[in-house]
Amino acid sequence: MEVIVDRCAGLDVHKRTVVACVRSPGSGREKRHSEVRTFATFEHDLVALRDWMVGLGVTQVAMEATGVFWKPVWQVLDDGDRFDEVLLVNPAHVKNVPGRKTDVNDATWIAQLLECGLLRGSFVPPMEIRHLREITRYRRQLTQERAREVTRLQKLLEDANVKLSAVASDTLGVTGRMILDALCAGERDPEVLAGMAQRKLKAKTDLLSQAVPGRFGEFHAVMTRRLLSHIDYLDSAITALDDEIDRIISSFDGRSRQRSGFQSGSGF
Repeated sequence: MEVIVDRCAGLDVHKRTVVACVRSPGSGREKRHSEVRTFATFEHDLVALRDWMVGLGVTQVAMEATGVFWKPVWQVLDDGDRFDEVLLVNPAHVKNVPGRKTDVNDATWIAQLLECGLLRGSFVPPMEIRHLREITRYRRQLTQERAREVTRLQKLLEDANVKLSAVASDTLGVTGRMILDALCAGERDPEVLAGMAQRKLKAKTDLLSQAVPGRFGEFHAVMTRRLLSHIDYLDSAITALDDEIDRIISSFDGRSRQRSGFQSGSGF
């Protein structure tokens, strides 16, 4: 096939090592020359990999998207304008291209495909967008965990025959939380517990007095304390992540305003 990239490199990325193959013009009968080296994935080794490829005049680099192992390699290679293009390619696409010899290692095969223009890079968003994605994913996981903890609490209260959910729409609302804290503290008088009703639930004190204390015992108190403590922790963590998400998004808004202001000021 016709070579359209004069000097390029293919990387086979693993957890502990990166195998790099640089393809360049050969001499004599050798039309193309391959040089293969293996580097560790520690930061200084990845910098050495980058500098080695730069020293050989590499203009394009390609690697497969292998789990999360490609990320530190990408960050080192994409730092600055040392290469014309760094491609992150789908492993399935690389494997489906016909013509591979059985004795060719992955790095060399990727480099051969790259030099012939047969690889298409995947979209890799900017660093801040990647950070935002990670934060929002983690926030979703915490929200799901909170929902599971609330479900566990509901089951525990049913086991104790505490029917708060039958009276209050939100078991962990102001009234529900006050009653649960009082139950954990040892209060068992239904009238006292029902007297903690707030807002609209003040009209349902008769029902509340029937809903509590049920058979709430020491076991239920221990478990309820642990569940409430974990839910409070999750609430705090979610709030902190919300603040960080707002901070990142607000920085995007500021940049957008700056760009729009520059464009409007320069157009006469």
